[in-house]
This record gives sequence, structure tokens and C-alpha cells, in this order.
Amino acid sequence: MARITLVDDDENIVTSVSLALESGGHTIQAYHDGVAGLAALEKDPPDLAILDVKMPRMDGMEVLRRLRMNSNLPVIILTSKDDEIDEVLGFNLGADDYMHKPFSQRLLLERVKAVLRRAGIVEQGEPVEVTEALNAKSLKRGKLVMDAARHECTWDGKPVRLTVTEFLLLHALAQRPGFVKSRDNLMDAAYDDQVYVDDRTIDSHVKRMRKKFRVVDQEFDSIETLYGVGYRYREV
Repeated sequence: MARITLVDDDENIVTSVSLALESGGHTIQAYHDGVAGLAALEKDPPDLAILDVKMPRMDGMEVLRRLRMNSNLPVIILTSKDDEIDEVLGFNLGADDYMHKPFSQRLLLERVKAVLRRAGIVEQGEPVEVTEALNAKSLKRGKLVMDAARHECTWDGKPVRLTVTEFLLLHALAQRPGFVKSRDNLMDAAYDDQVYVDDRTIDSHVKRMRKKFRVVDQEFDSIETLYGVGYRYREV
């Protein structure tokens, strides 16, 4: 179905998660510290990465931060910390989903399937056209161009690297410039029905998108916040 890289220093977690994912038909490659995991992810990117937060040599947040410099690879963060600040940090760094230990194997499999679907990987492991998932071909709104088939986004001709979740959120906003999308609307556009996320998650993704666009255009302001209502896209 999918090639998954698991990076966690806890042998018990590695064994139980690997068995669960392999029972779901996935191929697993495991690493026990952040440095080795990051090197493997950069050398031979899988379909999905699962990263623990607390690890020797390099923690999962730093692995994610470095990975996001050059990759849109879907990432699920695992943590034993019951700390919402830590969770928000993970989403700000570009995580696609987040799970607190301990968790059930069934829930993990459902989260993995949901992230893979959003990434355009069907359950049989064959790629599906992202345009089909989005019901759209390339989209152009002023300086913004989104090519769903190639999962590419440009602003004024300059590439902007978005994660799968960010791409889906922006696409939902840009489809109807000027129309307000509530956070619930955006959750429906970017997340599977079986995955619960709260308002902070959407806000974190939007904040990160804005930062990425302002790297190529300091004046970028096309994603507008309507406090207490949601977001809308303003065509430039």
C-alpha cells in the first residue's frame, strides 16, 4: 500500500507500530534516532513519515523543521507529551497530523489512511491524480497558480512549497475569491471525516502558509482573516 518511515527510539513503540502498519499492508523502515531518520528521509523519501518528538541526537521537531526546508512529505508526529503548545508547534512546523501516546493501533491505521488519501495515495498503493481528488485542474487567481496534478504552487512565477494539507486548504480558499470559508468548511476540505482537528490546527496551517508566501513576496496579504468567522481569499 505505502512505504512508511518510522523514527522512534522506543523499541516497544517501533515493534508495535511496525506490526500494526504491516498488518495494514504497508512497508515499514524504522530508525532509532533523528539524525539517522532525517538522512534516510532525504536520501530515499517514502510515502509518509512518522516521527517521535523526544529522541536522541535530534528530536522529531528538528527533523520536521529540516525536512520542511526541501520536502512536502506527509508527516505524522507522535508524542507522549500532553501539551497543546507542543502540538501547535508541530503544526506550525508543517506536520500533517499529530497523535498522543498511548494510542490504539486501529486509530493509528485510520490516521495513516486519512493522511495518505489527502496526499493522493489510494489504499491499494497506486497514485491517484490530485486533480481528481480536488475536482479541479490547474487554478489561477491573479498572481497565484496551483497545478493540482503536479502539486505545484507559484506566486508571481515564484515557487511556494506547500504541504499536502496546506495545498488543500489554499485550494479551497482560492476556488471562490471573496467568499468566506469557516474553519469547519476548511476542515472538511482538508481532512478526512474520521480525523478530528480543532480551530487552532487550521489557524496554524494558515499562519504557516502566510509565512511561506511572504518569503517570495513581503507584501502578500491575499489570505484574509475575518475574526470569529473564518478566512477568505482576496485575488490580487
